[in-house]
Amino acid sequence: MSDYRRLNQANWDDRAPVHADSPDYALDRFRTDPEFLSGVVRFDLPRLGDIRGLRGVHLQCHIGTDTLSLARLGAVMTGLDFSPASLAQARKLAADTGAPVDFVESDVYEAVTALGGERFDLVYTGIGALCWLPDVHKWAETVAGLLCPGGRLFIRDGHPVLWSIDETVADRLTIAFPYFETPEPMVWSDSSTYVETDVALTATTTHEWNHGLGEIIDALLRSGLILTAVTEHDSIPWEALPGRMTCDADGEHRLREHPERLPLSYTLQARKP
Repeated sequence: MSDYRRLNQANWDDRAPVHADSPDYALDRFRTDPEFLSGVVRFDLPRLGDIRGLRGVHLQCHIGTDTLSLARLGAVMTGLDFSPASLAQARKLAADTGAPVDFVESDVYEAVTALGGERFDLVYTGIGALCWLPDVHKWAETVAGLLCPGGRLFIRDGHPVLWSIDETVADRLTIAFPYFETPEPMVWSDSSTYVETDVALTATTTHEWNHGLGEIIDALLRSGLILTAVTEHDSIPWEALPGRMTCDADGEHRLREHPERLPLSYTLQARKP
């Protein structure tokens, strides 16, 4: 196993029970309300459209809340993740809610081998996923390999401009980190996570990469997909720049001052001919 994958997997194994216990992921709400959907999926419902009956796979599914939400919208869903601890939480949630979702343990680059090629009408990737992958072209090839002809990719993720901002600079927007993909990762050491918790993580070192929006689009085009939609948003579903954001009723965070100055996330769709 590569060093980045070993370190990142340990970190996400550490996060899984913390996230499952957090009200931010609302697992109790999923268990008590059969129509409840994650905020991430609710945000993109107008763009997602009718997915009833589609065979879908959610790459980097973590503890499965978005995967379950897509299943509740009528898709026949499979979730894939490299973290066994995350998948344990996802499988428990699916069992508790009676959802017929299959969860498979695999690195995302090995998804075609793990799941089979050209099996899916929908490949879904949720927010905060691509930054954990070193090679966006290899990811795009994986997406193309999973999609059946006519199938589509749907992704919402943090905007690469946001990933380049130094969140510790409080009085201005300061670009301090790469916008474009680099051979070497950004290496972080942090015992916290993005939900409110008193638990300190023990697997603290992670490796991350940024990928420019043009690089992501180019990778998909080179993999034979047809771009069908790109929408940039001034919001993101967590406090990405602490102390500088407001949160709306749907859990979307925006800059308190001049939100028009910074794209925070994007939604992208592409189709396999």
